[in-house]
Amino acid sequence: MSLTNKVQELVIGLVSVSDRASGGVYEDKGIPALREWLEAALATPFRIETRLIPDDRASIEATLVELVDTARCHLVLTTGGTGPARRDVTPEATVAVGTKEMPGFGEQMRQISLHFVPTAILSRQTAVVRETGDHAALIMNLPGQPKSIKETLEGLKDGAGNTLVGGIFAAVPYCIDLIGGPYSDTNPDVVKAFRPKTAQRPSAA
Repeated sequence: MSLTNKVQELVIGLVSVSDRASGGVYEDKGIPALREWLEAALATPFRIETRLIPDDRASIEATLVELVDTARCHLVLTTGGTGPARRDVTPEATVAVGTKEMPGFGEQMRQISLHFVPTAILSRQTAVVRETGDHAALIMNLPGQPKSIKETLEGLKDGAGNTLVGGIFAAVPYCIDLIGGPYSDTNPDVVKAFRPKTAQRPSAA
């Protein structure tokens, strides 16, 4: 495929897993936080599909499969349901629908969160690639709190703007490249996408 072809739109699924938010007990904050962050971070075209569902493993699995296989998302971000409580089953559902596990994402998320709270060790976030026919997607579990979502995606910086701990999103665009998805780029003021020099493309501007 020619590098001069029109930039393909990145399709992103956002899934908030919460019994109470999906039941209308309180307003979901995960999806709005993710949408706001992505709008600031991504510098290439993208479209969002959203789903608000309860902490039910069958529902989570079905939603992830639908977003990848039917909605043709290239990236799916979940929020909520990753702790040790009995109803927290998002990681189990994620692993069940994946074809490749990507444990490095969860390892880095815990490293970032441990800078703030010791209970970050209780989080079970993970990531997988789901491959189906000619399509594949990266599925990642994120924390439930908007502040933690931003920190894990963006990483930590000092007062001068120097990166102290890298955020996980820096590796996401290249991962999507490798599984056959569209080329995407980021706003370096928020998070700088990392690619080997041989995989980089000039700005489309």
